[in-house]
Amino acid sequence: MEDTLNIILMIVSGLIIILTLLQGGKSDGLSAAFTGSGDLNLFAVQKERGPEKVISRLTLLCGIAFFCLVLALQVI
Repeated sequence: MEDTLNIILMIVSGLIIILTLLQGGKSDGLSAAFTGSGDLNLFAVQKERGPEKVISRLTLLCGIAFFCLVLALQVI
């Protein structure tokens, strides 16, 4: 049982890494943060649409699954 949970945990970890890398940037880049150019507002509400929303939700679900798997492995 523990080996199965460890394998699932590794798969979920890989999915989290891939989904995080697939997400687009929310700003113009690091240079815009230092120079003040662009519209960099950290507190602005930005709605995600289309594929961005799907990737964001999948990342959230994988994060919750990762947390639950780690807790389950600690109990076993």
